[in-house]
Amino acid sequence: MAFAAPSSSALQRLRLTSWPARLGSALIAIAVLAPVLGLVWHALQSDTAHWSHLLANVLPVTARNTLYLLLGVGLVVSVIGTASAWLVTAYDFPGRGILVWALLLPLAIPSYVIAFAYLDLLHPLGPVQSLVRDILGYSSPREFRLPDIRSLPGAIALLGLVLYPYVYLSTRFMFQSQAASLLEAARTLGCSAMGSFWRVALPMARPGIAVGLALALLETLNDIGASEFLGVRTMTVAVYNTWITRSDLGAAAQLALCMLVLVMALVWLERRARQSQRFGVTQRMRPMQAKRLTGWQAGLALLLGSLPVLLGFVAPAAYLVSATIKRLDQAGHISSALWSSLGHTLLLAALATLVTVLCGLLLAWQARLNMHGQRPRWALACARIGSLGYAIPGTILAIGLLTPMALFDQVLSWLLQTPSLWLMGSMAALVLAYSLRFMAISIGGVEAGLTRIPPSLEQASRLLGHNATGTLVRVHLPLLKPALAASALLVFVDTMKELPATLLLRPLNIETLATRLYAEAARGTYEEGAIAALAIVLAGLLPVVLLARTRLDIASPPAAQAASPSDTSTRTLYNTHEPSHIS
Repeated sequence: MAFAAPSSSALQRLRLTSWPARLGSALIAIAVLAPVLGLVWHALQSDTAHWSHLLANVLPVTARNTLYLLLGVGLVVSVIGTASAWLVTAYDFPGRGILVWALLLPLAIPSYVIAFAYLDLLHPLGPVQSLVRDILGYSSPREFRLPDIRSLPGAIALLGLVLYPYVYLSTRFMFQSQAASLLEAARTLGCSAMGSFWRVALPMARPGIAVGLALALLETLNDIGASEFLGVRTMTVAVYNTWITRSDLGAAAQLALCMLVLVMALVWLERRARQSQRFGVTQRMRPMQAKRLTGWQAGLALLLGSLPVLLGFVAPAAYLVSATIKRLDQAGHISSALWSSLGHTLLLAALATLVTVLCGLLLAWQARLNMHGQRPRWALACARIGSLGYAIPGTILAIGLLTPMALFDQVLSWLLQTPSLWLMGSMAALVLAYSLRFMAISIGGVEAGLTRIPPSLEQASRLLGHNATGTLVRVHLPLLKPALAASALLVFVDTMKELPATLLLRPLNIETLATRLYAEAARGTYEEGAIAALAIVLAGLLPVVLLARTRLDIASPPAAQAASPSDTSTRTLYNTHEPSHIS
């Protein structure tokens, strides 16, 4: 049965009934922009007298380290991610089915956790160096020791091991989306297998590589724990130390603005890299067939594909399990402080997930609703602004939120005639920071789910007399349950792992698993911190299992453009169990 399109007057009534949603969308967009404006205000309130010190002692070292770290991590994640994606896509060998999802496992380990683990594993008196000395016949670290992991190369290697899945995930999808006829044509024209990869497959996969690389670099800029553990002074660490150690909020805000310019440059470069890379995938496309490997070639392929998993997940996870068992054997129980940190973490994650998913649903639904109107640009703009938080490192977001939260506390205290720190002195500050930072995940997941709902269902709902809210409740929400559940899971786990914003905004006497791990590592009590680290890793396994179960059906037509750090997270392209093609 075909439904007639609603009249213009009906559409106008539908838009008028949704004015609370329009107001809510605008308020959310303002809340996302508020930290940036607050950052500018703090920077302008401070003088420039300290810049002589910053230019002489801080910026040269931190800017150089940050640049080298970005270049090094970018190279590592691009090589490992692209090579792994091509290996499991172009070749078939025993163990390939396990390797396809196992290569995602390092996503479960935050960067500060892998640094925490390898600091003890590769300590001069640790298990790895002790074993190497025993094999080589040395008796003490004075006779032989491996290079110190506390270095810039060590930070590049460890960050690359946990961030390459971003490139692997998006690039593998691009390789799967390529037609076999194109590679066959290249071979017919005289290209070798490797020549076909460099001339055809790799250029067509550049949009996926750019998306994954941009996300990996943004995570590198957001990192504070791993860099500080490994003794690398980056701009993020400098912002944190300037605020906390030197108590100079204005200088910290000015450094944060410099970082924000760098973030925007990364976003712009990522968009430029994909701008001219647009192509379509048809339903009749024949995907390329994986080449069967046997014998020593199959063994070599399995070994090469397993190395990132062994180094990025198995080794640190095994250490955490071993250290946790050792700690429990010594103490006989888990400390009350750790249980308290676990409770705070779960409570904060649950509240932030609820707020983030609801806000993401409102923004994405309002954008969808206004596509029926004559001026949808404002709704789409609100959704895009709401996604900007993912591109802002947690340290910058925390500093920028100080002024808006202080202003809110003053206004609320004046209205209630009760002076109090309503936001800044409670968990509400962390919930707000988490929601703004991870709203892109929720928006992207809901948008991906909404693209699967035919407009005819909405038209039928309107013809039956339902307004915008009724259509949302009776049509959209039941069909969006998988997307909402997946988005909630991703937000929950990302909230549990967030460290920079938590360090800067947590109230007094409130510790989470991430901040407790940070404190234990700073004190050198690795066994106590291992329990918190293991809990974070176990929580991080949930979205990895979700991603591993997702089927990427390359026979489906393109449904959405690739996400970029300034609109949606690449991870949300895969969380509705339906493909979202990157273009």
